[in-house]
Amino acid sequence: MSRLLAALLLLLFSTSSFAAQRIVVLAPAAADIIEKLDAGVLVVGKTRNVEEFPRAQKVGSHIRPNLEIIRALDPDLLIISSNRFFSAEMAGQIDAQLFHYAPDSLNDILQQINDLAALLERTEQARTLIAAQRRKLSQLQPIEKPPAVIYEITEAPLTIAGNNNILADLINTAGGRLISVGSRKMLRFNPEAVLSSQPDVYIWQVGPMNQHPTPPAERALYHLLDADFLKVDQLQYSRANTRSFDNALTLNRYFRERQ
Repeated sequence: MSRLLAALLLLLFSTSSFAAQRIVVLAPAAADIIEKLDAGVLVVGKTRNVEEFPRAQKVGSHIRPNLEIIRALDPDLLIISSNRFFSAEMAGQIDAQLFHYAPDSLNDILQQINDLAALLERTEQARTLIAAQRRKLSQLQPIEKPPAVIYEITEAPLTIAGNNNILADLINTAGGRLISVGSRKMLRFNPEAVLSSQPDVYIWQVGPMNQHPTPPAERALYHLLDADFLKVDQLQYSRANTRSFDNALTLNRYFRERQ
């Protein structure tokens, strides 16, 4: 779904006084936003890797949602992250509104907080929540020499964050400079290219997508790098929500301390 179409749908819903009462969350990153908007009581279904809303029914994974369970929950709002995993054909089998949650920058997160709040009748909570995130950004300190950063998504095959990934904006906002070779969210790479890029900081995530990676310092060729290796939690960093602003502050402090 294009952003223009999403905006038009949002306008249609808001002008028809739509207010969600039964939500199924198929975009795990959005769970943090819903919880902080004090709308968790509206969630009746969630994917199995969403920790929030313990009373909500699990409806499979965000990659393979169970349509029968979702239909039985009778939702009036589905929050999805991608038409790749929840197609228009699947949506047509459920009588519910769709909200597409897939921000690729910190500013997008703030905008989507505002848009989602309008569907949940939580506009006051949204103003407070957005103001809190802006205060976090105001605490960022300038970095005299921005470090060149590679963010590893998976070790095998070696995949790194691209320029359209939320991680790119997070790293750049924190004062770093993401090394990337394209505009896609995830890009195939190789150890030789890592060496030629000569990053100052090599961030590697551990989580569902990168479950048991070899620590980079122990990998062949990587001992030739003059880089700092920073291990992070995938679910903490890859999900675009209010934690992204906390992560920007954390990285900003890290970059300052290594100057």
